[in-house]
Amino acid sequence: MSGMAGGIGTIALSSLLGAQTTLPTRVKRIIFLFQSGGPSQMDLFDHKPGLNDIRATELPDSIRQGQRFTGMTATQSNFPVVPSLFKFARHGESRAWVSELLPHTAKIVDDLCFIRTMKTEAINHDPAITFFQTGFQLAGRPSIGSWLSYGLGSENKDLPAFIALISGNGGQPLYDRLWGSGFLPSKYQGVKFRSTKDPVLYLSNPEGVDPQTRRRMLDDTARLNELRFKKFGDPEIQTRIAQYEMAYRMQSSVPELTELDSEPDHVFDLYGEDARKPGTYAHNCLLARRMSERGVRFVQLFHRGWDNHTELPGKIRTQCKDTDQASAALVTDLKQRGMLDDTLVIWGGEFGRTVYCQGRLTQDDYGRDHHPRCFTIWMAGGGVKPGFTYGTTDDFSYNIVDRPMDVHDLHATILHQLGIDHTKLTYKFQGRHYRLTDVHGNVMREILA
Repeated sequence: MSGMAGGIGTIALSSLLGAQTTLPTRVKRIIFLFQSGGPSQMDLFDHKPGLNDIRATELPDSIRQGQRFTGMTATQSNFPVVPSLFKFARHGESRAWVSELLPHTAKIVDDLCFIRTMKTEAINHDPAITFFQTGFQLAGRPSIGSWLSYGLGSENKDLPAFIALISGNGGQPLYDRLWGSGFLPSKYQGVKFRSTKDPVLYLSNPEGVDPQTRRRMLDDTARLNELRFKKFGDPEIQTRIAQYEMAYRMQSSVPELTELDSEPDHVFDLYGEDARKPGTYAHNCLLARRMSERGVRFVQLFHRGWDNHTELPGKIRTQCKDTDQASAALVTDLKQRGMLDDTLVIWGGEFGRTVYCQGRLTQDDYGRDHHPRCFTIWMAGGGVKPGFTYGTTDDFSYNIVDRPMDVHDLHATILHQLGIDHTKLTYKFQGRHYRLTDVHGNVMREILA
């Protein structure tokens, strides 16, 4: 497998992984709207009105249950409970609770499956984001998009199977390894698209090099690489050949993909005027739809700025203003085009936020620390139940009362919807067979339609 130059496709998957590996397929592609920094679940989706009666009181030890603090709040002398400053209301036929911060998301709740009881193992950003992307807290393993590229290949030979897009200002750093292939052959790594100049580095020919010259150069280089491969047998040499060819094809496919002038005005009305501005979250959401239309298997948007340790009310307003309309528009757009049934959209961050205040608590200001024990994500399309809320948290949005879902469970469910048995998609490295879900993970059938 590791010596193959192209995507293997769904048909070949069964022969690669064994006859029992493939399952009925509900999904062709994934769009993961990753909200980097940890959105506050109790200010967005997990309504806890009872907290108003105990505002500024100390978080009971019986609720904290000895959970360790991060370095940001470990030296605090008290941990006052702080309810959300924002109003909540029920929406849609599903009567889902949504904060006033997300008026556009509120309009599509009947298309969404809310997971209120997501949990993770990590309490700090780097290991938590790494865990969400790779199923392991330490760097070095393949990202989920790379696993899908390895297992399913791409539906478009002129575009990568896995593309990453970044938006947002400040916040936690995002590393290329988050869309890297780890120990998988490098042809399966994600390709990051940029918002300025060439969308992909070195996409344009150097000055003075015409397409014919570029073609001859690639042909000559491929012949040299083939000779080297025959001598050494290193599969990365074939990867290099394949990537050079992909880059050549992308010189035509990427400009067409990223040129949005062909989109009608009503699409920009749907996504918002920011969709006309490269580098914004709205622009990337619209690009994600275009990429999915063209057969890109896995599109991951990373939007920074959700790490609201202080001044949360003001900062979260900005984050929601930047993301709410476009997130809802993407789901609506896919649905209108008949693509939502076979596209799985996921929205969420690496963990949630605490019920207790970090820093100074005032009448109109507060902060919240990291909280891995329970947080909310939502999913849409791709065979998950629409208008459904899964799981219950306690009155403090601090612990899970019933039906937890951890990161391995989420990964197992994603693979299942793509027609893959997560226990069978493996890769042998240094004598061990690795998989995205490691030795864990259960398909969460209760959320599936």
